[in-house]
Amino acid sequence: MKTLLVTGGAGFIGGNFVLEAVARGDRVVNLDKLTYAGNLDTLAAVRGHANHVFVQGDIGDRALCARLLAEHAVDAVVNFAAESHVDRSIDGPAAFIETNVAGTLALLEAARDYWKALPLARQDGFRFLHVSTDEVYGSLGPVGRFTETTPYAPNSPYSASKAASDHLVRAFHHTWGLPVLTTNCSNNYGPYQFPEKLIPLTLQKALHGEPLPVYGDGRNVRDWLYVGDHCAAIRRVLEAGRVGETYNVGGDAERENLHVVRTICALLDARRPPADGRPRESLIRFVKDRPGHDRRYAIDAGKIRRELGWTPAVGFEEGIGRTVDWYLDHQPWVARVLDGSYRLERIGQGAEVGA
Repeated sequence: MKTLLVTGGAGFIGGNFVLEAVARGDRVVNLDKLTYAGNLDTLAAVRGHANHVFVQGDIGDRALCARLLAEHAVDAVVNFAAESHVDRSIDGPAAFIETNVAGTLALLEAARDYWKALPLARQDGFRFLHVSTDEVYGSLGPVGRFTETTPYAPNSPYSASKAASDHLVRAFHHTWGLPVLTTNCSNNYGPYQFPEKLIPLTLQKALHGEPLPVYGDGRNVRDWLYVGDHCAAIRRVLEAGRVGETYNVGGDAERENLHVVRTICALLDARRPPADGRPRESLIRFVKDRPGHDRRYAIDAGKIRRELGWTPAVGFEEGIGRTVDWYLDHQPWVARVLDGSYRLERIGQGAEVGA
């Protein structure tokens, strides 16, 4: 049994990872600030479980992180904690710097000091795995894919903050020898995703017959990765990744945003036929594009496939079907998440100069 300190473990990807880790027999100390996107309902299946300890707190609290590492004799840190929505970073970038940069720094400092004080045998086995995003690489043209050697070129406050945290992780390895690993993933989707992101937002609005906003011309391309596949990749990197290395994790499922929205509409039409008989695709409305909207992301996951044997197991068609079914079956979860702080409104349009 390993003891993991998982930060951001009440969020979307972190929550899925925690549920799987506990089910597999690991002991998890789960540190989450419980901001708007953190939800204890996600962790209902492990509530009261002997191998799950939940702590509400901030990764920027270095003393708290140090205490948790020491008290629970942690074997590895998996850092999911982050402000993660591009639109929110446009409206309020300061929170992204506070959590993603300053918070990651505090966590790294606590982990470094804890690791240095461990007996040599435990030092060798300790790992700090930092979960990041493909958005740090910027935008692609119609061809090519991001590799681990693609130069960083972040284009939003969110991706800039994640790029900074990636560089800090690298610096702590090269300066102090902290045994770090970094993963950069493509767009995740699946159960427990907060409904501000494209797939759950579209699903909820379409289910209730509301207009479906599509930014710009809808031709922006993302590489879609089912969250369960991403969690499997993180476990594999934690088990066998080379210290100091970065591994790109992608779903090999490039789709235009408009295609994703139309797919959700068709799946909902088949599962919950609309009362008026009109296909939900008729609800699509093209709206003003997001400022600085990257045109295309695509991941080359060849390194993790060659070195660690990981490949995505869930194709997009299967994964999106599973996702639609999960949300239809868990509408009470969605209702509790939408507690008044967010009501599916559009954000991230940016303030006008002088406004």
